[in-house]
Amino acid sequence: MLRSALLCTLCCTPLNAAEPTEIIRLWSSTPPGPIRVVGDEADVTKPEDKLIGGHRIIKLANVSTPEAHVYLPSRNQRNGSAVVICPGGGYSILAWDLEGTEVAEWFNSMGVTAIVLKYRVPTNRVTPRWLQPVQDTQRTLSVVRSRAEEWGLANDRIGVLGFSAGGDAAARTALAMERHYKPVDQADRESCHADAAMLIYPGYLANKQRTALSEDLQVTKDAPPMFLIHAFDDRVPVESSLLMALALKKVKVPAELHVFDTGGHGYGLRPVKAHPVTNWPQQCEVWLKRNGWLK
Repeated sequence: MLRSALLCTLCCTPLNAAEPTEIIRLWSSTPPGPIRVVGDEADVTKPEDKLIGGHRIIKLANVSTPEAHVYLPSRNQRNGSAVVICPGGGYSILAWDLEGTEVAEWFNSMGVTAIVLKYRVPTNRVTPRWLQPVQDTQRTLSVVRSRAEEWGLANDRIGVLGFSAGGDAAARTALAMERHYKPVDQADRESCHADAAMLIYPGYLANKQRTALSEDLQVTKDAPPMFLIHAFDDRVPVESSLLMALALKKVKVPAELHVFDTGGHGYGLRPVKAHPVTNWPQQCEVWLKRNGWLK
């Protein structure tokens, strides 16, 4: 009985996460867009919520003050690449550890500087729901570039990765032809362009009929190379990834797409034996290495 209770305690405890090197408040004054009253920021995970990979996750809600949580590898390990990470959560919450801090630690293990973005939520009842998260993502890319020399980064190797709704925000940021807010300071003199995009079970990219990308998405030859992962049985339609890859193919932008028969949704980096889709980090690492991001 004691052993069973101990196992339950362990599996219900969140995984230990490394502390960020620095936390940057993205906007010195009120963020762009309408003033939002959303309540106190909090982890709203309930004891009865489903475990992922045997552990609970942090569901961060009511984010009104966007922040960039910076994770720098050791100075002698840094390879000059950086990735801004957009956790998912249906534009309602942020899966903060599962699709954020754990991903930062993985990138750091490869020498990549990681920035976990605490973007504004909830915006799921705002039109368009993606605008404020994309503003926060664009702002983060500019801020990161403004610190590139200090952090030892290459200006042409700053990418974005997103899960689920965060995948939508990452995709829209990568495809944006212009900044979605007026520049606020010197950091915004730097580009908000992403040099690569990794979309992990992205949501909201397909139209309601799942026959084409959403009408407000424009894929041009200026889009960055992309890496996409999805499971065929995902409740978030696999067409989001399929149609994005097809659109990139039409404009001759390189893309790598992996679709697995099973695996569902919301697994982050946590491996599940029965679902090979959860091995996607190894495939992504190969893609990053082949494209010169790991040196």
